Amino acid sequence: MDYLRIGTDYFKKVSVPLTEKESYDAIVKWKKQEIIQDHDKEYLKKIPKYDGFCNIPSHTDYEPEVGGHYNRYHRLSHEIKKGSWKNIEKFLRHIFGDQFITGIDYLTILYRYPMQTLPILALVSEERNTGKSTFLQFLKLLFEKNITINTNEDFRSRFNSDWSNKLIIAIDEVLLDKREDSERLKNLSTAKSYKTEAKGKDKTETAFFGKIILCSNNEDNFVLIDSNEIRYWVRKIESLDTESSKPDPGFLDKIKNEIPSFLYVLSTRDIIVPKTTRMWFTKGHIHTPALDRLLKGTTSSLLREIIEVLKDLFALTDKNELAYGGKDLLLFLRENGVMSTTRKINDVLRSKLKPEEKNGSYSKYQVSYNTNGERYLNSNNEKGRHFIFKRGIIENF
Repeated sequence: MDYLRIGTDYFKKVSVPLTEKESYDAIVKWKKQEIIQDHDKEYLKKIPKYDGFCNIPSHTDYEPEVGGHYNRYHRLSHEIKKGSWKNIEKFLRHIFGDQFITGIDYLTILYRYPMQTLPILALVSEERNTGKSTFLQFLKLLFEKNITINTNEDFRSRFNSDWSNKLIIAIDEVLLDKREDSERLKNLSTAKSYKTEAKGKDKTETAFFGKIILCSNNEDNFVLIDSNEIRYWVRKIESLDTESSKPDPGFLDKIKNEIPSFLYVLSTRDIIVPKTTRMWFTKGHIHTPALDRLLKGTTSSLLREIIEVLKDLFALTDKNELAYGGKDLLLFLRENGVMSTTRKINDVLRSKLKPEEKNGSYSKYQVSYNTNGERYLNSNNEKGRHFIFKRGIIENF
């Protein structure tokens, strides 16, 4: 049946073309009179009736109707059967490397327990032909209409109704280097509910179970993360640089044919890693050198410039602590020929430090020059948001 009645409103299920070969499903409002005109009045009695919409994910026990509500989560179309999955296994061994078992556990949990919170998976590499985008296409084949592949702009948009109800929210060629981006990612990674907003409609709070997967060519600073971050599983993907390991043009067709067999494995295997945290895996299970590189890279070039400014300022005083706001440091950076903004400076500093109270008082040291042209610091009392910098930490940075 192409039509639904939700409460007192009528809707039609339509397929919206994206390209000649791609489309997405949508449920759009439809006038009762138009249905009668296209069919007849008796046709209305055949249209299924629901109290409202819901979005309850399940791949093993799917219900199209839950508590009198129409379930907008998409049923998978695969028929599970035992068989070979050698091409998928070879590909996943390339993606997950020495963490292959953890990777299979991750996919098993995604399939069997879609409501379970999981780490943010990030696949990174500066090299070409690594299989990062192929992995997203594999997930698209596996979970079908329950995954969306977004751009940075899609993710940053306040209109999120096209992705906030998906199982997997993937972002390809990601560069989310603003503090608000990282905060949003962190919040989404553990959120149980989320406010969905569509153009021309009010926000609605709905259950959220999305898993974030990022792909980036930037290994150093595709996102700002804190030094104690435990939400990210970052894997560097090597290039498929040998003829034997390069996927052939029909590779996606081969793994598509193996998906029913792979789902049999996900349905029947034991999960090796026990659940010990709210994100299932511990920091030890998902720690990688690629995460260490990201942590180091988050100490961005701007932060290094700030550190150099502070080292210089400490060299001019016997103080063990200095206090500055982002606007103060902006002036010092400009004197050194470094162009930035107060907002960027504050974002970088917040990734490492917690600012003092918004209207706190502090003594700000400024550089002045005596008649001989020698530099010295004099202080002014200021009031506002600022950071406290300690000599020992800055000089040993």
